[in-house]
Amino acid sequence: MPLEIPEVVINRLPVYYRLLSRIQGEGRAVVSSQELGDALAVTPAQIRKDLSYFGRFGKQGRGYSVQRLTEELRQILGLERRWRMVLVGIGHLGRAIASYHGFEPEGFDIIALYDADAEVVGSTVSGHVVRDASRLEADLAQEPVSIGVVAVPAEHAQEVIDMLVGAGIQAILCYAPRAVQVPDHVELRQVDPVISLQSITYHLTRTLEAETP
Repeated sequence: MPLEIPEVVINRLPVYYRLLSRIQGEGRAVVSSQELGDALAVTPAQIRKDLSYFGRFGKQGRGYSVQRLTEELRQILGLERRWRMVLVGIGHLGRAIASYHGFEPEGFDIIALYDADAEVVGSTVSGHVVRDASRLEADLAQEPVSIGVVAVPAEHAQEVIDMLVGAGIQAILCYAPRAVQVPDHVELRQVDPVISLQSITYHLTRTLEAETP
């Protein structure tokens, strides 16, 4: 039976990869778990435990080869290939996502944009002509992609996700502020800045209460 890796460990891997890529760019050959831990506010023991799920990458007292560990994490995360994505929803948020320049260098290519608004369809956004959302499933049958990005209003999120799943997409990044459902075989990640802000205000409130006489 394959080893089940905790989701929290998987979520830390991209953080390790980003830091190692920066260290590699500085020309360094070796890094210790202590240095990584100090930079990320994670204990060295936690870093060693996380990496041990995937193999043995360092030697005690000698640290990790930056190049080797970066390459190993790149392979583990599937970043040695390019990932094709479609973006559905070209409102203010969708336009910001479409214009973000951080995707392509990391292997993520937005190949098409979709919207249901007739005033938006046919316009050019970040070099792409916006397509009618009604074409989504037919287009994806001809041009398969791996990841769907959803930036539509909350009331339309489930409908769009159902279309993406029906078209064979197995990974979805959803920015709509609403709980949505996908089949077990589909990976879903939801991004909701308001929820993150509300978590922050919880802690701010506790701090203010402690400071109030």
